[in-house]
Amino acid sequence: MTTEADAVRSIGTGVATHEFTGAQGNRLTASIYEGGARTALFFHGGGQTRHAWDNAARALQREGYTAVTVDLRGHGDSEWVSDQRYAFDDYAADIAAVAGQAFDTYGGDRPIAVGASLGGISSLVAQYESGQSLFSALILVDVTPRMRRDGVDRILGFMSDRMQDGFGSLQEAADTIAAYLPNRGRPKSLDGLSKNLRLGEDGRYRWHWDPAFISGPHPVNSGKLRSDEYRFAATRALTIPTLLVRGGQSELVSEENAEEFLKLVPHAKLADVSGAGHMVAGDRNDIFLQAIMEFLNGLDK
Repeated sequence: MTTEADAVRSIGTGVATHEFTGAQGNRLTASIYEGGARTALFFHGGGQTRHAWDNAARALQREGYTAVTVDLRGHGDSEWVSDQRYAFDDYAADIAAVAGQAFDTYGGDRPIAVGASLGGISSLVAQYESGQSLFSALILVDVTPRMRRDGVDRILGFMSDRMQDGFGSLQEAADTIAAYLPNRGRPKSLDGLSKNLRLGEDGRYRWHWDPAFISGPHPVNSGKLRSDEYRFAATRALTIPTLLVRGGQSELVSEENAEEFLKLVPHAKLADVSGAGHMVAGDRNDIFLQAIMEFLNGLDK
């Protein structure tokens, strides 16, 4: 009899598409990079898709990890939930569900969580609400319980600007991103960008996420995680090995925010990625990978 674990593991060193079930029975699409006994779950930031982690997942696969990259609810190929619940609380519940299913499938140690922005805070809260039993380690990518308000507003403004009207072409979308991120080099191919956009019946490209994420009845900035007290309580409670990866030029996490985080979590480690903004893995993936591998290699020492 072939089990679900056998079916996924049969791909060897390749990549398979898999579906997890979220907290509301919602479908969550993931890519499985089969590599070894240790499992690392990757959760992207708001407005991104699981493909933001492709290079990082392949690198961990080569190092003997099974890397699982997940499209969060309302993003990428995952389901747009009918009740439009997109608060951080909902994402945390989904991440807890995925972590449990991954552990049941792969066994071994509890999975390691790697979360950027939305995926990072949601992972932090999922770990808190589990009583510190969900993950064996946590890597937070450019996110802390307190962040720069102007940076948050700028990112939400960029996401909102074209979410309804969209773009007439991939090139138009690329030009818009280049204007928003002038310090990042333009990609030689638009293939990667196409994974973050969906082509509508009207021939226009729109972001590959549900607009209700921002403009719906339960948007990302709703729920109990709006409370500073709650986010700080979740942070103080961390007991597992923790790494904060900060973009050296981050518009969201200042040096002061990072220092505050280290006071809240004294055992945590900090990696500053020079030359990177908030999109750390996209801006300087080489340094990002070096930082997380040094952290992961130290877990067994």
